[in-house]
Amino acid sequence: MSARIVDLFSDTKTRPTAAMRAAMAAAEVGDERAGEDPTVNALVERCAALLGKEAALYLPSGTMCNEIALAVHCRPGDEVLCDATAHIVGFEGGGPAALAGVMLNTIAGRRGIFDAAQLQAKLRADNPQAPRQRLLEVEQTSNLGGGAVWPLATLRAVAATARAAGLAAHMDGARLFNAVVACGVSAAEYARDFDSVWVDFSKGLGAPGGAVLVGTRAFVAEARRWQYRIGGAMRQSGIIAAACLYALDHHVERLAEDHAHARRLAEGLAALPGVVIDPATVETNLVYFEVADPRFDAAALAAATLARGVRLCPMGPRLLRAVTHLDVGAQDIDTALAALADVLRG
Repeated sequence: MSARIVDLFSDTKTRPTAAMRAAMAAAEVGDERAGEDPTVNALVERCAALLGKEAALYLPSGTMCNEIALAVHCRPGDEVLCDATAHIVGFEGGGPAALAGVMLNTIAGRRGIFDAAQLQAKLRADNPQAPRQRLLEVEQTSNLGGGAVWPLATLRAVAATARAAGLAAHMDGARLFNAVVACGVSAAEYARDFDSVWVDFSKGLGAPGGAVLVGTRAFVAEARRWQYRIGGAMRQSGIIAAACLYALDHHVERLAEDHAHARRLAEGLAALPGVVIDPATVETNLVYFEVADPRFDAAALAAATLARGVRLCPMGPRLLRAVTHLDVGAQDIDTALAALADVLRG
C-alpha cells in the first residue's frame, strides 16, 4: 500500500465518509430528468429554502451552474461585470464566450472583492455601439483572493448599484458555506439581494459531486432548458444528492475545524524561513503564501514537499496554495509544516 499523502492541493480532494456512503447506498431514487427522484427533489427544496429563493435545480457541477446562470440572465453580446480573479474568467474553459456568448468586463478588486464605487465607475449609459451591460457576478468566498469573505454590507451595496443600473446579480457560491460558518451570517442573508446563487457540495462539504442553483421559478424553468441543452440532466442522481443532503446535516458546522487548521498552518508557515505570508489574511480554509527562498520557485517547492508526502498547489511562479478540508486533520497540519521546514531549512 502506498504511503498516505497529506493532500492540501484543493478541497475538491475530499472523499465521502463511510456514513455518507451509507446514506448514498440507502437513497431512494427515480428519474431525475422527469422530476421523479425524491432525493433530488428533497435536496432542491431544502436548498431553495436555505437560500431564501423560490426554486432550485440540481446540476453536476458549479461550473455548469455559472454557465447556465450567465446564459439565462444574458443574451449573446451582453456584458458581465465581475472581479478580475473570478472563476468565470480563468477556470471555465472560455465557457462565458462559448456558451452564453457574453463579454466579461473585469474589475480590479482587492483580494477578489470590489466595492460599489468601483462597480459604478464601470457602468455606462446604454450605447448601441457597446455591449449591453446585463449582469453583476461575485464569488463568495474569493478563491484567488485567498478565501476572503465578501462583507454583507459590501454585497448589498454592489447589488443595489447593479439593480439601480438595470442589471441582474449572480453569486458564485462555491464556498458560500465557508463564509456562513466564518462570519455567522446565514446563507439566505448573503443571497438576499442576488437573483441567482449556487452552492457546491464537492469541496469542503465532502460529497462526490453536485451543486444546486437557485432563483425565481421563472429563472429555474429557463435554467432547466439549458440543463437539457448542455447535457446536465441526469437520471437516478438521488444517489449523489443523498450525499449532499448528508453534507448539509453533518458537514457544514465542521467547516470551522478547517478554518482553524488553516489559521494554524498559516501561523506555522510565517515562522519558516523563505516564506512570505500574513496569517491575518486567512479567513477561511484557503492559505496562500509566497516562496522567497531563491533555491525554489513554487513548482520546485511543491515537488520537494510532495516527495515528503505533502501535496501543495502552485498558483504562480512563486505563489502556492494550501487548502484545508474534511480529509485533513490537526496531525496533518503538523506533518505539512514539518515537511516544509525540512525542505526550507535543509
